[in-house]
Amino acid sequence: MTPPTIAVTGATGFLGGQVARTLADAGTPQRLIVRDAGRAPQLPATQVAVAAFGDTSGVEHALKGIQTVLMVSASESATRLDEHKAFIDGAAAAGVRHIVYTSFVAAATDAVFTLARDHFATEEHLKRSGMAWTFLRDNFYLDFMPMMVGDDGVIRGPAGTGRAAVVSRRDVAAAAAAILQDPGRHAGKSYELTGPEALTMAEIAAILSAGLRRDISFHNESIEEAYESRKAWDAPAWQYDAWVSTYTSIASGAMESVSSAVEELTGRPPQSLGDFLATQSG
Repeated sequence: MTPPTIAVTGATGFLGGQVARTLADAGTPQRLIVRDAGRAPQLPATQVAVAAFGDTSGVEHALKGIQTVLMVSASESATRLDEHKAFIDGAAAAGVRHIVYTSFVAAATDAVFTLARDHFATEEHLKRSGMAWTFLRDNFYLDFMPMMVGDDGVIRGPAGTGRAAVVSRRDVAAAAAAILQDPGRHAGKSYELTGPEALTMAEIAAILSAGLRRDISFHNESIEEAYESRKAWDAPAWQYDAWVSTYTSIASGAMESVSSAVEELTGRPPQSLGDFLATQSG
């Protein structure tokens, strides 16, 4: 087979796996960077290499000969930023020319959503690396909206009447695959990936009610109430901050901008929450 020049991380998860399948369907050779080779999807014209994000030398070895990498952000953890930096350093040492990174909308040092601060720091480290970069700044995933519903049918959080332009992981994967097949056109660009509309949490609850055929409502907690109610789960402080700031970031207006980037990159309109729920139940 033709040696691959593209590598995809996170291929054992939904996003990276969807990108890998799209590239395979297009006949594009690729290398999957995974932690467990036994879990890697079996796809044509595909190599598998094992490396963990935080292992700079392992990443360097796994990416030898690769020009473009899809870097799917690592799982949330207290060490995620260090892992991201180690991966970028390993990629640069391997001679990678371009990294496409799944970041977050409104990423900034002072972002209301606390995890978006790590995304911004990752972006800045990548800019300093000497490699070309493309940032996919995703809104919250609409796929996860049903998971925000409590056992009692209530979504609780301090989101107020703020809006979020939630986006499907399917559309993010399609956008990433399109970029990887023609990366030069997208070097130095940042794309905000959103759904077709910006919704309040009350509107999201109503759409979930219709799509899931159950009564779902939204309760606007105070910030103090939000921290107290989440003590039902034993978690570190940074995780509580992330959970609560999911909602306060919506309240702040940082998540409300609707972008045309998904359609521009993929050639099709982005999926709405209602459409997504219809595909799940159908």
